[in-house]
Amino acid sequence: MSFVASLHSLRHFESSLLTFLVKPVFMHGLSCFLHLVLLVVLSVSLVWKKVTVGAKECSREKINNTLFSRTRLCFLVVSAFNLLLFLFGYFSWFRNGWSEEKLVTLLDLVLKTVAWGVSGVCLQRAFFISRERIFSFFFRAWCVFYLSVSGYCFTVDIVLYEKHAAVPIQCLVSNVFSVCVGLFFCYLGNFVKNEGGVGDSTLQESLLNGGSKESDMLGTKEIKGSDTVTPYSNAGIFCLLTFSWVGPLIAVGKKKTLDLEDVPQLDKRDSLIGAFPTFRDKLDACCGGSNTVTTLKLVKSLAFSAWKEIIFTAILALINTLASFVGPYLIDGFVQYLNGKQKFENEGLVLVFAFSVAKLVECLAHRQWFFRLQQVGIRIRALLVAIIYDKALNLSFQSKQGHTTGEIINFMSVDAERVGEFSWHLHDLWLVVLQVFVALLILYRNLGLASIAGFVAIFIVMWANIPLGSTQEKFQNKLMESKDARMKATSEILRNMRILKLQGWEMKFLSKITELRKIEQGWLKKFIYTIAVTIFVFWCAPAFVSVVTFGTCLLIGIPLESGKILSALATFQILQEPIYNLPDTISMMAQTKVSLDRIASFLRLDEMQSDIVEKLPPGSSNVAIEVVDGNFSWDLASPRTTLQNINLRVFHGMRVAVCGTVGSGKSTLLSCILGEVPKKSGILKVCGRKAYVAQSPWIQGSKIEDNILFGKDMERERYEKVLEACCLKKDLDILSFGDQTIIGERGINLSGGQKQRIQIARALYQDADIYLFDDVFSAVDAHTGSHLFKECLLGLLSSKTVVYVTHQVEFLPAADLILVMKDGKITQCGKYNDLLNSGTDFMELVGAHKEALSAIDSLDGGTASDKISITQNDVRVSLSHGVEEIESKDVQNDGKDDKCDPKGQLVQEEEREKGKVGFSVYWKYITAAYGGVLIPLILLAEILFQLLQIGSNYWMAWATPISKDSEPPVTGSMLIVVYLALAIGSSVCVLARATLVATAGYKTATLLFKNMHFCIFRAPMSFFDATPSGRILNRASTDQSAVDVDIPFQIGAFAFSVIHLLGIIMVMSQVAWQVFTVFIPITAIGIWYQQYYLPSARELSRLAGVCKAPIIQHFAETISGASTIRSFDQVPRFQQTNMKLVDGYSRPKFNNAGAMEWLCFRLDMLSSITFSFCLILLVSIPQGFLNSGVAGLAVTYGLNLNIIQSWMIWELCNLETKIISVERIIQYTSIPSEPPLVLEKNQPHHSWPSYGRIDIHNLKVRYGPHMPFVLHGLTCTFQGGLKTGIVGRTGSGKSTLIQTIFRIIEPTVGRIMIDGINISSIGLYDLRSRLSIIPQDPTMFEGTVRSNLDPLEEYTDEQIWEALDKCQLGEEVRRKEGKLDSAVCENGENWSMGQRQLVCLGRVLLKKSKVLVLDEATASVDTATDNLIQLTLRQHFCDCTVITIAHRINSVIYSDMVLLLNQGLIEEYDSPTKLLEDKLSSFAQLVAEYSTRSNSNFDLLK
Repeated sequence: MSFVASLHSLRHFESSLLTFLVKPVFMHGLSCFLHLVLLVVLSVSLVWKKVTVGAKECSREKINNTLFSRTRLCFLVVSAFNLLLFLFGYFSWFRNGWSEEKLVTLLDLVLKTVAWGVSGVCLQRAFFISRERIFSFFFRAWCVFYLSVSGYCFTVDIVLYEKHAAVPIQCLVSNVFSVCVGLFFCYLGNFVKNEGGVGDSTLQESLLNGGSKESDMLGTKEIKGSDTVTPYSNAGIFCLLTFSWVGPLIAVGKKKTLDLEDVPQLDKRDSLIGAFPTFRDKLDACCGGSNTVTTLKLVKSLAFSAWKEIIFTAILALINTLASFVGPYLIDGFVQYLNGKQKFENEGLVLVFAFSVAKLVECLAHRQWFFRLQQVGIRIRALLVAIIYDKALNLSFQSKQGHTTGEIINFMSVDAERVGEFSWHLHDLWLVVLQVFVALLILYRNLGLASIAGFVAIFIVMWANIPLGSTQEKFQNKLMESKDARMKATSEILRNMRILKLQGWEMKFLSKITELRKIEQGWLKKFIYTIAVTIFVFWCAPAFVSVVTFGTCLLIGIPLESGKILSALATFQILQEPIYNLPDTISMMAQTKVSLDRIASFLRLDEMQSDIVEKLPPGSSNVAIEVVDGNFSWDLASPRTTLQNINLRVFHGMRVAVCGTVGSGKSTLLSCILGEVPKKSGILKVCGRKAYVAQSPWIQGSKIEDNILFGKDMERERYEKVLEACCLKKDLDILSFGDQTIIGERGINLSGGQKQRIQIARALYQDADIYLFDDVFSAVDAHTGSHLFKECLLGLLSSKTVVYVTHQVEFLPAADLILVMKDGKITQCGKYNDLLNSGTDFMELVGAHKEALSAIDSLDGGTASDKISITQNDVRVSLSHGVEEIESKDVQNDGKDDKCDPKGQLVQEEEREKGKVGFSVYWKYITAAYGGVLIPLILLAEILFQLLQIGSNYWMAWATPISKDSEPPVTGSMLIVVYLALAIGSSVCVLARATLVATAGYKTATLLFKNMHFCIFRAPMSFFDATPSGRILNRASTDQSAVDVDIPFQIGAFAFSVIHLLGIIMVMSQVAWQVFTVFIPITAIGIWYQQYYLPSARELSRLAGVCKAPIIQHFAETISGASTIRSFDQVPRFQQTNMKLVDGYSRPKFNNAGAMEWLCFRLDMLSSITFSFCLILLVSIPQGFLNSGVAGLAVTYGLNLNIIQSWMIWELCNLETKIISVERIIQYTSIPSEPPLVLEKNQPHHSWPSYGRIDIHNLKVRYGPHMPFVLHGLTCTFQGGLKTGIVGRTGSGKSTLIQTIFRIIEPTVGRIMIDGINISSIGLYDLRSRLSIIPQDPTMFEGTVRSNLDPLEEYTDEQIWEALDKCQLGEEVRRKEGKLDSAVCENGENWSMGQRQLVCLGRVLLKKSKVLVLDEATASVDTATDNLIQLTLRQHFCDCTVITIAHRINSVIYSDMVLLLNQGLIEEYDSPTKLLEDKLSSFAQLVAEYSTRSNSNFDLLK
């Protein structure tokens, strides 16, 4: 019996034990014990590590070689999930009382939360690492036990569930999750080795820092981001969904300031190199020709280039829309559930699950949708920039006249940008229709036939868009036209700022820009106030639709219940965004259509005719150039033919000289050979590759070496020969960087001769078959010209075909054929000897030259002629006379090159601010208008609007019954009247806010524009020398556009989103204050994410701004040098360069878009957690504890929580990137200014200078504080009324002295006195306006002949005609149809170089100053015209002080005094006669050399 009793007792014990082992108390207790053990071990390890010496550094090194940074996040995710389960369990069991089982379960969840969280922290310190495995043996063993316990608990749950026992859902979810976690960490601990960068691919795509493979941690060489393709191109699905592929870049940006080299390259699909050929082929296929491009065909081609992304984003938009309506659809059921009407068991949890899943799907679809749209926008913008560039590179001359550089830059920087930005609104129109349709279905389900009234109201609101949209389109069109005009003028002014400052005209031209801006501001004001009205109308729209719908319900007797009301309000809230965005969409459509129309019209312009020149393969003919009966005209519509009846045959190896008077068509003939001039009739054949050197030097803003190589590979021996032939070696020797010196914009830091010689070197290095030189010797001195002619034309090019235009008759005898041109015709052709005895045109040129030489001979008594060789065969020998002797002298750069500081180049990379945008930038912006008085009013209006809107919705939720059985608290009429009053109040607040924002934004934009332009125009010339105009134009166009339109409404939207978010939290916390327990940590995490993201976002935005200027600069350079680029057949290379620059701009834009979505995705997830927690609270709170209508209102607002929160952060980040435009503009308002224009207390008398005496005393000048002196203590006097010639080798300091007299450069030591007044003691305008100058580079502005001669409008027409006659242009202008109002194109391109120089002479004849400076003023005219100019000057400036810098000796030989400079010192200063008497003087040697070169053949005239 005892045995049986014992057996029975044992069985009872086993049964009791078995029962105990399957009880939740035991299972959760075992789990508690297991996690407690882990906590104890971790605590002991922590203490041990603290007292152990030497382990810290080792562990830190090891952690860098593993996946711990990603694994740590997994630990924290497990901890966070257990915390959520704890909170869910706590609030679920709160109303049902506590039990032992529940307490143990909650304790288990708490220990899990703490243990896994502490494990994550400890993993950071590498507490349980192993040499071979990712985890130590202890942790791997613990994971096995953890998996066993979790599996046991899960098995018990399944068994109990099958026996229909009650299993709490929290326990089931916890056990399933624990099994998954146990499996994951067992695999990780036992199968993943401790090797740097090796591990499960899933781990490499963490939510924090993505798939960064830190291979350099193992000691391998670091790979820069720019050397790799973006991880986006091969990212996995998880990585794409979470945007983890951009994580490594954000991590780098957090550690250091991002540079462009840190940003990876674009994927082939997004780069121009991959996408542009397809787009171009499609456009060609659609149009059949470039001149038939229409807006529709352009849109079709753009859509084809991104059709996959467009379709995919449409699907995403559809999914997002459907998911967003799940909430409104379920709200009524949720309110009924809270009211106690439960349809099935666990209905509350099912509703929570449905809400949460819908939010998750909505979030994923929304983020992918937005990113892909931005990707499309970036690609489309790049494609448009590329096609505009290609078109500009091939524009005909006539088309180019109608579109200036500034306008074309606007096509690229504004229009293409706007079309790219339209991608945001790509699907908005059809989505509005879909959203209205789905909303109508939900409304019909809740409100029956009253939904039709709501639909009608929505339709009315949408119909109101038509007039608003058309008005916005009209204003936008006018705004862009006025912006074009302003940018056109700005571009021209920046290009010619030196002449404006020399003449003292900068303030006059600033007023011109200001007037153009006033016209632009008129349209801007109308445009932004139209936007304000649109905002008002459409913020009122939801309230209007609600009033109509609810009013209809009362009229037709449909009962209003709080659940149905809240469902309708939630539906209207969803519709509010598309209805609110609809005006933006229509506005963007209008703006985009205008931009597309403008781009399409530009693409329709005529290009260079491809059939002008018949190009023959090299070596296929012995004729290099052949023209038969050629008639050419720059304007085919004009009856006047530029070149007539041209017949020409040039054989290979011939040297052909082209001469003639100013405006005879010499340069046009070369342009014809290049294929630049449209052909009316005739045949033109060219055999061989061409090289062209323009009369006006075109230099790229890059290294000297790059300018010479011009796309060719370096061949050192050939390169050195070219440098030697072009006299460049000594120039390069004195530059700190040699041929690596970066040339400023348009060669600003080079002298005219240096620019010309670099151009010649570029042509020589190309080793072409045919060389075309357009008067290349006029910009260099006599010695250098002799050397160039001997070494280049007679040396390196002796076997080549050379056609050279020249005004220097001394270079004609060496030609095999001479063409004499007059009035567009070849009047004579032949060899030099043959032409001497036939016709008058050639004799006129030679006679003028002989007359000039006779003057020289008469001054030195004919002694110079003693050395003259009189036979043509000796020309080559005589040209080289004296070269060796003179070349032994040091050639000193004229000072412009000395600006290249050894510590840095003249032109530096564009400066960009680094780090966080300072608060001062925001403060300056918001306080610029009216001292910031409007800001409190804007905030007050916004707060009132939000309170009134919340109040109206709260009123509807409270004042309507929960169900049909309940009694309504108020009557129906009272319900609608109060709601209507609140809606009207909120509408008034919206109108006030929108108007105030527009007013403040308009005023601020006006002030910033005015301040920036004033500072730019008052900046010293050194600023323009070192700053490419593209940087300034970028601020004046793109940045100013952002300040005009974008930033004011961006700030308003951010303020609204913050206030809206606070309103939502306020409503939710009124229902369940416990939401703060999650909201506060979630918000903290969100702020941490934002702070983690912002450094990268800021720098990526700045990089985008900095990378845009080189595109504009390259664009402007290309347009100005298009003929040179085409002549060298370099069009493909320049197109490739443009593509690389555009891709360089797209890279930070693309990664910035990815980074923004990276942040928004995480914020959406955090918002969804808050919303889900709120829902869990509501279903957990005991029935009757809350008003279910008000609880439903909290859910209604919570549906928008993730949208508003991510919107707020997005607006903040977008604002911080946009505010960089303000930062960049403010940067240019602090440019150091020139001295004052006028000093009231020290103004000279209006007759000053009355004598023109200039005293220079101990003058020392340098271009910067740490740079060497260029002028070394000059002391001399220019007597009033005398003519002084300044001569010297290239780089001797001639131009520096002139710049100092005009105070373009301030004297460092010493002083300059004019008529007893120190020029440094008076205002700049008072000085410059009293002096006159004809600069080396002749400048004409777009406008008319009158405006070019008299920009300040100070003279009568009679005076202008008199000046034109004096400068030999009177007859030319009278022949033009418009006379004085004849049009002048940009840069005066419809006038020859010589004619432009004569216009500059006309200006000084009008001005009649006592002091006149001629800086190579006659370099571009023939000798006869030069003699006439000299005669004119002698007649009309006989009592004036005339200072002449010239390379032609005859230009200075009539001077009373000659100043010879050498390396910044006065070598000789005396009258020409006395200097020539001393045969050893440098001036006598110069004259002898010039005479030797020039007189070699004139005895043949006798």
